[in-house]
Amino acid sequence: MMNGDDPRDDPRRRRVPPQAGRPGGPPLPPGRGNGPRQDRPLPSGNDPTVRRGNPPGGRMPPPGDGPTVRYNPAPRREPPASHIEPTQVLHRDGRGEPLAYSQMPPEQPRRHAPPQRPVPHREPVRHAPTQRPVPHHDAIPPRRTPPPPDAGRQARPPRRPRRRHPFRWLMLIVVALIVGLIAAVIHLDNSLTRIPALTSYSDRIGNTPGTNWLLVGSDGRGDLSTEQEQELATGGDTGPERTDTIMLVHIPSSGPTTMVSLPRDSYVSIPGHGKDKLNASFALGGAPLLVQTVEIATGLRIDHYAQIGFGGFAGVVDALGGIEMCLDEPIVDPLAGLDLPAGCQELSGPEALGFVRTRATPRADVDRMNHQRLFMSALLKKATSMGTLANPFALWPMATGVAGSLKVDDGDHIWNLAALGWAMRGDTVTTSVPIGGFDDTDVGNVLLWDKSKAPGFFEALANDQQIPENLLTR
Repeated sequence: MMNGDDPRDDPRRRRVPPQAGRPGGPPLPPGRGNGPRQDRPLPSGNDPTVRRGNPPGGRMPPPGDGPTVRYNPAPRREPPASHIEPTQVLHRDGRGEPLAYSQMPPEQPRRHAPPQRPVPHREPVRHAPTQRPVPHHDAIPPRRTPPPPDAGRQARPPRRPRRRHPFRWLMLIVVALIVGLIAAVIHLDNSLTRIPALTSYSDRIGNTPGTNWLLVGSDGRGDLSTEQEQELATGGDTGPERTDTIMLVHIPSSGPTTMVSLPRDSYVSIPGHGKDKLNASFALGGAPLLVQTVEIATGLRIDHYAQIGFGGFAGVVDALGGIEMCLDEPIVDPLAGLDLPAGCQELSGPEALGFVRTRATPRADVDRMNHQRLFMSALLKKATSMGTLANPFALWPMATGVAGSLKVDDGDHIWNLAALGWAMRGDTVTTSVPIGGFDDTDVGNVLLWDKSKAPGFFEALANDQQIPENLLTR
């Protein structure tokens, strides 16, 4: 600086007097505070004495250092226009001398909107609806919730309940029984031995009402061992097979069944062989000649034929567990291996065979025929009883024993035999051909039929009628 120059003339050295309200300055005049002054306009935005923003380094320059410069931060948008920051320089008319800090207009207190409190919404008052009586119901007890599964176990999805079908199981059982029954019937039917017993011949009698069976018990021993012959007391081989029992069974369309014994010594005409004993026809021509001889002698057409031997007869009796018989007199016959006391007793297979074969009685063949009819009735009654039919352990051995020991005609089946047994399960009329006496002939002693009664006897059967009481032989 040059001599003679007044430092006060240098604008850079001009000092600004202390402002009111600052240290070293005069006190604020009364009525003036920090609020903005209302009588002075705010400085414009292009005032050179006002620097916008914060000073460098964030510090204000000390007073007396250079021109009076006030830093004012950049104007904010939030405060209203009437608000004046204390760092702003105010001019009286916007262009004149800046205002001192003590001359700044007082700052107006901020007015905030009163705090708002939520007002609850209230519905307009309405009248209560008309109450109606509600019926009382007992409270439903809460369902019990099953306990949760164990934490260590993984919960399984619920299984779908299975639908039970009892009707389906019942149908399966019924079908299984039917199939089993059909299989058993087929097996038994195949077990039968079939022979051509019913053959056609000239002048054969036509069909007669009802159903006629010819039952034959032969003395054949071909299927017996030596031990069985000794046990059954058959007497060994006696030549050609003969018949010990011949029975005619007539099953009417209605009424009781009639069982007729045909004595084996009956003196009859045998086709192609003249007159001879009835059992001789079997020995001469087998079952076909026997059937033809019976049809000619009786005038009845035979529909079915069944033949059984010694071993089969005893086996059927044993399969049924024995047959109970009641004897009026004791029977002792060493040839038949028989020693039976009087009274009711159960006969085994060998004893039953000896009982139907013995002649060691006062009337010989007549008593023999009566024994055969009585035993046959008792046998069929037990075979068709509910105790046997409902017990498979008794029914099956009996059925297999009968099927395995019988010989039937080619056209007969196991169900035909079942029908025969069912027809004879109830009351059966048992009788014999009316006997006229005995006579000695060139073929030996023979039995003669009563010529006055025999025609009417067989005529009643041929007409499917009951035999008159006066023609029955008890």
